[in-house]
Amino acid sequence: MAAEKSSSRGQAWFCTTGLPTDIVIEVGEMSFHLHKFPLMSKSRKLHQLITEIEQKNGADGEEEEIEEVEEDFHHIPLPDFPGGAEIFEAAAKFCYGVKIEITAWNAAALRCAAEYLEMTEEFAEENLVSRTERFLAQSVLRSPRESVKALKSCEALLPMAEDLGLVQRCVESIATRPASADMSSLFGWPIKEGSSGRAAAAADAKLQSAAAALWNGIDTGIRRKNGLRSTAASAAAAVAVDSWFEDLAALSLPFYKRVISAMRAKDLNADVIEGSLISYAKRSIPGLSRSNRHHNASTAAAASSGPLPSEAEQRELLETVITNLPQSKKKSSSSSSGLVTTRFLFGLLRTANILRASEASRTALERRIASQLEHATLDDLLMPSYSYLVETLYDVDCVERIVGFFLEGLEERPATAAAAEEDADDDGDGEEEAGSSLCTDKNKLLVVGKLVDTYLSEIASDANLKPDKFCNLALSLPDHARMFDDGLYRSVDVYLKAHPRITEEEKERVCGVMDCQKLTLEACTHAAQNERLPLRAVVQVLFFEQLQLRRAIAGTLMAAEHEEDEEEEEDEAAEGERREGAGGGGGGDTGEPGAEARHGQHAEPGAGAGEGVLEDEEGDREDGPRGGGGGGGGRPGKAGQTVRLQVRHAGVRFAPPDGGGAEEVMKEDQQMA
Repeated sequence: MAAEKSSSRGQAWFCTTGLPTDIVIEVGEMSFHLHKFPLMSKSRKLHQLITEIEQKNGADGEEEEIEEVEEDFHHIPLPDFPGGAEIFEAAAKFCYGVKIEITAWNAAALRCAAEYLEMTEEFAEENLVSRTERFLAQSVLRSPRESVKALKSCEALLPMAEDLGLVQRCVESIATRPASADMSSLFGWPIKEGSSGRAAAAADAKLQSAAAALWNGIDTGIRRKNGLRSTAASAAAAVAVDSWFEDLAALSLPFYKRVISAMRAKDLNADVIEGSLISYAKRSIPGLSRSNRHHNASTAAAASSGPLPSEAEQRELLETVITNLPQSKKKSSSSSSGLVTTRFLFGLLRTANILRASEASRTALERRIASQLEHATLDDLLMPSYSYLVETLYDVDCVERIVGFFLEGLEERPATAAAAEEDADDDGDGEEEAGSSLCTDKNKLLVVGKLVDTYLSEIASDANLKPDKFCNLALSLPDHARMFDDGLYRSVDVYLKAHPRITEEEKERVCGVMDCQKLTLEACTHAAQNERLPLRAVVQVLFFEQLQLRRAIAGTLMAAEHEEDEEEEEDEAAEGERREGAGGGGGGDTGEPGAEARHGQHAEPGAGAGEGVLEDEEGDREDGPRGGGGGGGGRPGKAGQTVRLQVRHAGVRFAPPDGGGAEEVMKEDQQMA
């Protein structure tokens, strides 16, 4: 066929067989000048239309014999032809016996065109219906990626594609094939075919990193682990998976919802569903991530042929993504759950607040974030407040709810761990798993405690942040979530500096969120000189600072006494061995009495002398650490005097030299506390 431009109608197509055409078929703005016999031999619908026109013209032909040229041409309009002029051209070529190319992109359209023209097997052998059905079954529906292409083409073929079952068959193919295969060996098509430049760049990078495993195209066997495939094959599979996710992201929302529902019904791997949802959200929701907001907006605009989706469409899309996100894996391990990162979830939450998504969707998203809150950063928590009813700069209420959900998850986890321990009693691993779970939960709580303290320090400078809201968030965590309260003291100091006009009662309430006993010496020193703190808080800080200093000195004394005791025990042991050796020599002349002396029994005078020496040594050991005088206790007495001299210079009241040592100090500290 050849094309000629017409001035009256956009374009006209002519069949260049050398014979004059006798029928004109109009599809949209295109006019096809064809011959009726090839069309009538393949299409029942065209056969009936041409026959009706000829019969009508035959009845009126006797009156209009002058216009012979007009009688030779039959005009047949085909409104709403599936696939448009391009697909009709392929169907017309098939009627003329010309070989046509059937691909995943036009197979569904050709199948609908064949149904529209009634090109069935009953009317002619090897007709277009059987050809397209065979191609769909053998080539398209066996490959998830080809099925995605066919499903995408069905968007312009509704409702005929739905009536013919093409949509459902493609959806089932997409959901069934991945469910019956492993992710690493799922895709077998070429690495890149018509994908975006960003994905192509990622493919090149992965393949270049895998090139070290190949030499002249031969697998060298390096970079293998546990018998897995080479790095090059793994990189190719990873790129293929990314490309498949991008193809799925090109679907319209109704079709995509059907695909995701089918995947969930097939109990597909959660990582596949998560990866697909992430790719679809990033492609379809502009400005999802603050770091690459402009890039996402341009990508979404370029990906869609029409304008950007409306606010209602974006809200529906967002709620679809949130609803279909798989539940996080409730394990005791510290690994992150699946492919969904905390940053991505916070991006969804910001978008949900902007689009005013449903309360159920936002609550589900907050619970999902709480399940992996230990992986969040300060930038994630700093979510602006988009409601005109809230005066604060950041959405503090949302963070407080997320922290509450996080604590609920920690409370539920011990019960789950106890049940798992009962199930694992037969294997003998239940106690170890329960212990590791508790240890992991404790570490998570400490990480979240530091994160909340950093967040409080950041939002404390907001002039519209009320004391009650600040205190509620600070007190939302239990006491054991913080080893030290230095971070909390910093946030209190920032808040008092940014709110100088609050009352003394409010200042005391704000300072009451921190425990002065958990402040380090550096923080206590700073707080004691902080003029912004109320007087009661300063007194508490000074008291506990003195208490910490006394305990530190008492600990030093106890360590010194313990070291002296060890040295004396070593000296006594050496002296005892020497005395024992001397007693054994005397007993050799008398026989048995020497043996009795070695066993500590009353015997000869030699044994009595040894006993007197031991008594003197024991007396020195008892008096040595506390005595300041002579004998074996002279050196320990000097050490004790030195420590006491340091205490007096420190200005701390201490026990007298004969008052019992460090033990009395500890008892007095407990009474003061």
